[in-house]
Amino acid sequence: MKHEYPPVYRESRAQARRQAETQEYKDSFQLNVECARAIERAIQNHANESTPDTLSSGSAQSVLEKYGFHRVQFVLANSLTSDDAVSCEQDSFRWAWEVLVPRDKCDQKFKVQTDRSLLAQFLQQTYAAYQAQGLFGPEHCGTGDTNYTGKVLVLRPDRLKESCLSAQNQLWYGQSGFGLSPTSSGRAVFATSLGDGEKARWNRTDFIGVLDEQYLPDWAQEKLTELRTPVQQQEEPAQQQDSGPAQGGMEMR
Repeated sequence: MKHEYPPVYRESRAQARRQAETQEYKDSFQLNVECARAIERAIQNHANESTPDTLSSGSAQSVLEKYGFHRVQFVLANSLTSDDAVSCEQDSFRWAWEVLVPRDKCDQKFKVQTDRSLLAQFLQQTYAAYQAQGLFGPEHCGTGDTNYTGKVLVLRPDRLKESCLSAQNQLWYGQSGFGLSPTSSGRAVFATSLGDGEKARWNRTDFIGVLDEQYLPDWAQEKLTELRTPVQQQEEPAQQQDSGPAQGGMEMR
Protein backbone atom coordinates (compact mmCIF):
# COMPACT_ATOMS: atom_id res chain seq x y z
CA MET A 1 0.00 0.00 0.00
CA LYS A 2 1.30 3.44 -0.90
CA HIS A 3 2.24 5.87 1.85
CA GLU A 4 -0.23 8.66 2.62
CA TYR A 5 1.01 12.24 2.86
CA PRO A 6 -0.51 15.40 4.38
CA PRO A 7 -2.66 17.12 1.73
CA VAL A 8 -1.26 20.05 -0.25
CA TYR A 9 -3.28 23.19 0.44
CA ARG A 10 -3.75 24.74 -2.99
CA GLU A 11 -5.57 27.97 -2.15
CA SER A 12 -4.04 31.35 -1.32
CA ARG A 13 -3.50 32.63 2.22
CA ALA A 14 -6.31 35.16 1.71
CA GLN A 15 -8.68 32.43 0.55
CA ALA A 16 -7.72 30.32 3.55
CA ARG A 17 -8.75 33.16 5.85
CA ARG A 18 -12.10 33.54 4.10
CA GLN A 19 -12.78 29.83 4.38
CA ALA A 20 -11.58 29.59 8.00
CA GLU A 21 -8.79 27.23 6.92
CA THR A 22 -5.81 29.23 8.14
CA GLN A 23 -4.32 26.31 10.07
CA GLU A 24 -4.54 24.02 7.05
CA TYR A 25 -2.74 26.67 5.00
CA LYS A 26 0.00 27.11 7.63
CA ASP A 27 0.59 23.37 8.01
CA SER A 28 0.87 22.87 4.25
CA PHE A 29 3.01 25.99 3.80
CA GLN A 30 5.53 24.76 6.37
CA LEU A 31 5.84 21.44 4.56
CA ASN A 32 6.30 23.31 1.27
CA VAL A 33 9.24 25.21 2.78
CA GLU A 34 10.76 22.01 4.16
CA CYS A 35 10.32 20.28 0.79
CA ALA A 36 12.05 23.14 -1.06
CA ARG A 37 15.04 22.95 1.30
CA ALA A 38 15.12 19.16 0.90
CA ILE A 39 15.28 19.56 -2.89
CA GLU A 40 18.16 22.00 -2.54
CA ARG A 41 20.09 19.55 -0.32
CA ALA A 42 19.38 16.64 -2.67
CA ILE A 43 20.70 18.62 -5.63
CA GLN A 44 23.79 19.67 -3.68
CA ASN A 45 24.47 16.11 -2.53
CA HIS A 46 23.98 14.59 -5.98
CA ALA A 47 25.85 17.12 -8.07
CA ASN A 48 28.61 15.22 -9.83
CA GLU A 49 32.01 16.21 -8.40
CA SER A 50 33.84 15.75 -11.69
CA THR A 51 31.13 17.51 -13.71
CA PRO A 52 29.36 19.96 -11.35
CA ASP A 53 26.75 20.85 -13.95
CA THR A 54 25.49 17.26 -14.01
CA LEU A 55 23.14 15.65 -11.48
CA SER A 56 23.64 11.98 -10.69
CA SER A 57 20.70 9.62 -11.06
CA GLY A 58 18.36 9.01 -8.14
CA SER A 59 18.61 12.52 -6.73
CA ALA A 60 14.83 12.93 -6.53
CA GLN A 61 14.03 9.59 -4.91
CA SER A 62 14.56 10.49 -1.26
CA VAL A 63 12.57 13.73 -1.59
CA LEU A 64 9.68 11.93 -3.29
CA GLU A 65 9.65 9.25 -0.60
CA LYS A 66 9.42 11.87 2.14
CA TYR A 67 7.01 14.39 0.58
CA GLY A 68 5.20 12.58 -2.25
CA PHE A 69 4.57 13.54 -5.87
CA HIS A 70 1.85 16.12 -5.17
CA ARG A 71 3.93 18.34 -2.90
CA VAL A 72 7.16 18.02 -4.90
CA GLN A 73 5.29 18.96 -8.08
CA PHE A 74 3.69 21.93 -6.29
CA VAL A 75 7.04 23.20 -5.00
CA LEU A 76 8.72 22.72 -8.38
CA ALA A 77 5.90 24.60 -10.12
CA ASN A 78 6.41 27.46 -7.67
CA SER A 79 10.17 27.43 -8.34
CA LEU A 80 10.16 27.52 -12.14
CA THR A 81 10.02 30.65 -14.27
CA SER A 82 9.25 31.14 -17.95
CA ASP A 83 13.01 31.35 -18.58
CA ASP A 84 13.43 27.78 -17.33
CA ALA A 85 11.51 26.49 -20.36
CA VAL A 86 14.71 26.79 -22.37
CA SER A 87 16.68 24.43 -20.11
CA CYS A 88 13.83 22.07 -19.15
CA GLU A 89 12.89 19.00 -21.13
CA GLN A 90 9.57 20.03 -22.61
CA ASP A 91 7.29 17.30 -21.23
CA SER A 92 8.60 17.67 -17.69
CA PHE A 93 8.23 21.45 -17.87
CA ARG A 94 4.59 21.15 -19.00
CA TRP A 95 3.93 18.63 -16.23
CA ALA A 96 5.22 21.00 -13.53
CA TRP A 97 3.23 23.90 -14.91
CA GLU A 98 -0.02 21.93 -14.85
CA VAL A 99 -0.18 22.95 -11.19
CA LEU A 100 -1.59 26.37 -10.38
CA VAL A 101 0.24 27.97 -7.44
CA PRO A 102 -1.57 31.00 -5.93
CA ARG A 103 0.60 34.09 -5.94
CA ASP A 104 1.30 35.23 -2.38
CA LYS A 105 4.15 37.25 -0.90
CA CYS A 106 5.14 34.16 1.07
CA ASP A 107 5.55 31.90 -1.95
CA GLN A 108 9.16 33.09 -2.29
CA LYS A 109 9.93 31.11 0.86
CA PHE A 110 9.35 27.78 -0.86
CA LYS A 111 11.12 28.50 -4.12
CA VAL A 112 14.06 26.19 -4.72
CA GLN A 113 17.22 28.28 -4.84
CA THR A 114 19.81 26.43 -6.91
CA ASP A 115 21.51 26.28 -10.28
CA ARG A 116 18.79 26.36 -12.93
CA SER A 117 20.36 23.62 -15.02
CA LEU A 118 20.55 21.29 -12.02
CA LEU A 119 16.96 22.15 -11.09
CA ALA A 120 15.90 21.21 -14.62
CA GLN A 121 17.64 17.85 -14.25
CA PHE A 122 15.97 17.27 -10.88
CA LEU A 123 12.63 18.02 -12.51
CA GLN A 124 13.35 15.55 -15.31
CA GLN A 125 14.15 12.81 -12.80
CA THR A 126 10.98 13.60 -10.84
CA TYR A 127 8.90 13.49 -14.01
CA ALA A 128 10.45 10.17 -15.06
CA ALA A 129 9.51 8.66 -11.67
CA TYR A 130 5.99 10.06 -12.07
CA GLN A 131 5.67 8.61 -15.58
CA ALA A 132 6.62 5.20 -14.19
CA GLN A 133 3.32 5.24 -12.23
CA GLY A 134 1.49 4.61 -15.53
CA LEU A 135 -1.06 7.39 -15.02
CA PHE A 136 -3.28 8.93 -17.67
CA GLY A 137 -2.60 12.49 -18.81
CA PRO A 138 -3.69 15.06 -21.41
CA GLU A 139 -1.93 13.05 -24.12
CA HIS A 140 -4.48 10.26 -23.60
CA CYS A 141 -7.52 12.51 -24.04
CA GLY A 142 -9.35 13.95 -27.03
CA THR A 143 -9.12 17.64 -27.77
CA GLY A 144 -11.73 20.35 -27.43
CA ASP A 145 -14.74 20.87 -25.17
CA THR A 146 -17.28 18.09 -25.31
CA ASN A 147 -20.30 16.74 -23.54
CA TYR A 148 -19.25 14.27 -20.84
CA THR A 149 -22.50 12.28 -20.82
CA GLY A 150 -21.80 8.57 -21.21
CA LYS A 151 -18.07 9.18 -21.71
CA VAL A 152 -15.01 7.75 -19.98
CA LEU A 153 -13.48 10.66 -18.10
CA VAL A 154 -9.90 11.00 -16.88
CA LEU A 155 -9.61 12.39 -13.36
CA ARG A 156 -6.72 14.74 -12.67
CA PRO A 157 -4.09 12.91 -10.61
CA ASP A 158 -3.82 15.75 -8.10
CA ARG A 159 -7.46 15.15 -7.14
CA LEU A 160 -6.49 11.75 -5.75
CA LYS A 161 -4.82 11.05 -2.44
CA GLU A 162 -1.24 9.87 -2.85
CA SER A 163 -2.20 6.40 -1.62
CA CYS A 164 -4.86 6.22 -4.36
CA LEU A 165 -2.60 7.45 -7.16
CA SER A 166 -3.20 4.87 -9.90
CA ALA A 167 -4.67 4.61 -13.37
CA GLN A 168 -7.51 2.45 -12.00
CA ASN A 169 -8.71 5.36 -9.87
CA GLN A 170 -8.56 7.87 -12.70
CA LEU A 171 -11.22 6.50 -15.04
CA TRP A 172 -14.84 7.49 -14.38
CA TYR A 173 -18.05 7.12 -16.34
CA GLY A 174 -19.99 10.40 -16.62
CA GLN A 175 -23.68 9.86 -15.87
CA SER A 176 -25.52 13.00 -14.70
CA GLY A 177 -25.12 16.55 -13.50
CA PHE A 178 -25.09 19.99 -15.12
CA GLY A 179 -21.29 19.83 -15.35
CA LEU A 180 -21.51 17.23 -18.10
CA SER A 181 -22.28 20.00 -20.57
CA PRO A 182 -19.45 22.36 -21.59
CA THR A 183 -21.95 25.24 -21.94
CA SER A 184 -23.74 24.83 -18.62
CA SER A 185 -23.14 27.16 -15.69
CA GLY A 186 -23.34 24.15 -13.36
CA ARG A 187 -20.21 22.26 -12.35
CA ALA A 188 -21.39 19.00 -10.78
CA VAL A 189 -20.57 15.72 -12.50
CA PHE A 190 -21.95 12.53 -10.99
CA ALA A 191 -19.89 9.57 -12.12
CA THR A 192 -19.03 5.93 -11.42
CA SER A 193 -15.47 4.64 -11.10
CA LEU A 194 -14.50 2.03 -13.67
CA GLY A 195 -11.95 0.73 -11.19
CA ASP A 196 -14.08 -0.21 -8.18
CA GLY A 197 -17.63 0.91 -9.02
CA GLU A 198 -17.65 3.75 -6.50
CA LYS A 199 -20.11 6.58 -7.20
CA ALA A 200 -19.04 10.16 -6.50
CA ARG A 201 -19.71 13.80 -7.26
CA TRP A 202 -16.94 15.77 -8.94
CA ASN A 203 -16.65 19.16 -10.61
CA ARG A 204 -16.13 19.33 -14.36
CA THR A 205 -12.74 20.95 -13.78
CA ASP A 206 -11.60 17.88 -11.81
CA PHE A 207 -11.27 15.99 -15.08
CA ILE A 208 -8.56 16.33 -17.72
CA GLY A 209 -11.01 15.33 -20.44
CA VAL A 210 -12.51 12.36 -22.28
CA LEU A 211 -10.29 9.30 -22.68
CA ASP A 212 -9.38 8.47 -26.28
CA GLU A 213 -10.89 5.00 -26.86
CA GLN A 214 -7.60 3.57 -28.10
CA TYR A 215 -6.23 3.90 -24.55
CA LEU A 216 -9.14 2.17 -22.80
CA PRO A 217 -7.61 -0.73 -20.80
CA ASP A 218 -9.12 -4.20 -20.85
CA TRP A 219 -9.85 -4.06 -17.11
CA ALA A 220 -12.17 -1.08 -17.66
CA GLN A 221 -14.09 -2.50 -20.63
CA GLU A 222 -16.29 -4.91 -18.67
CA LYS A 223 -17.45 -2.27 -16.21
CA LEU A 224 -18.01 0.22 -19.01
CA THR A 225 -20.17 -2.27 -20.93
CA GLU A 226 -22.20 -2.92 -17.77
CA LEU A 227 -22.80 0.80 -17.18
CA ARG A 228 -23.78 1.42 -20.78
CA THR A 229 -26.25 -1.48 -20.84
CA PRO A 230 -29.82 -0.30 -20.14
CA VAL A 231 -31.15 -1.45 -16.77
CA GLN A 232 -33.98 -3.40 -18.38
CA GLN A 233 -31.52 -5.50 -20.42
CA GLN A 234 -29.45 -6.23 -17.30
CA GLU A 235 -32.54 -7.49 -15.45
CA GLU A 236 -33.97 -9.69 -18.22
CA PRO A 237 -31.59 -12.66 -17.82
CA ALA A 238 -32.31 -12.82 -14.08
CA GLN A 239 -36.05 -12.69 -14.71
CA GLN A 240 -35.84 -15.48 -17.29
CA GLN A 241 -33.81 -17.64 -14.93
CA ASP A 242 -36.18 -17.17 -11.99
CA SER A 243 -39.38 -17.76 -13.96
CA GLY A 244 -40.42 -20.84 -15.91
CA PRO A 245 -43.37 -22.88 -17.06
CA ALA A 246 -45.54 -24.18 -14.20
CA GLN A 247 -47.80 -27.22 -14.04
CA GLY A 248 -50.89 -26.82 -16.16
CA GLY A 249 -49.20 -24.10 -18.21
CA MET A 250 -49.25 -21.58 -15.31
CA GLU A 251 -46.12 -19.59 -14.40
CA MET A 252 -44.74 -19.95 -10.90
CA ARG A 253 -43.55 -16.64 -9.29
